[in-house]
Amino acid sequence: MSETRIALVTGANKGIGYEIAAGLGALGYRVGVGARDEDRREDAAQKLRGAGVDAFAVPLDVTGDQSVTDAAELIERQSGRLDVLVNNAGISGPPTGPGWGQDPTVLDLDVVRTVVETNVIGVIRVTNAMLPLLMRSTSPRIVNASSSVGSLTLQADPDIDIGPIMAAYSPTKSFLNAVTVHYARQFAGTNILINAACPGLVATDFNGFYGSRTPEQGAATAIRLATLPDGGPTGSFFNDAGVIPW
Repeated sequence: MSETRIALVTGANKGIGYEIAAGLGALGYRVGVGARDEDRREDAAQKLRGAGVDAFAVPLDVTGDQSVTDAAELIERQSGRLDVLVNNAGISGPPTGPGWGQDPTVLDLDVVRTVVETNVIGVIRVTNAMLPLLMRSTSPRIVNASSSVGSLTLQADPDIDIGPIMAAYSPTKSFLNAVTVHYARQFAGTNILINAACPGLVATDFNGFYGSRTPEQGAATAIRLATLPDGGPTGSFFNDAGVIPW
């Protein structure tokens, strides 16, 4: 079995996901570029290889059972194991009016289902498919890309400006945080470390390039959690400044 550590990043064809892949690659990881769109996936993998990263494309739609199964089989053939899984793929869902807001009183329930399917069920689907490969690693790490807007503590504090009401998107991150805790509880006492990472307000096409942080800055916390030493924290929620309250 190769000594090179293997990582899979979902939604790695652009933005923060791409920079997570680039950062792990710079640290010597062989990186699977998980993405749905074939052209963007191949272009991202080629660009990473041009920058010196040992990258390979992984066709992956986190909402599709067969796609996720096929991705796990590809990684099995490529490396026989997985050391790091970064569940980065996510969607916000459309706004219910001007700007980025999502008014809970007029939400389309199909939109809610779609966002949950990608942001929560997709993470569970991918994680469970990759667990057999992760279990073959000496130091497996799972990082779930969350957001401070999923913090119930911050959302409920009237003195904190946490951004617009996002009644479809924000609760999926609260849901994802809870799922992260339960995975960590399931693997308590093992060498699997599972944490949630907030990138901060990053300017990408996800938010219409509104934000003060670059994708490289947004990737930093996920990269740190993906490379934690044995005995590091698990079942926690972090940004660059430290622990975020649930």
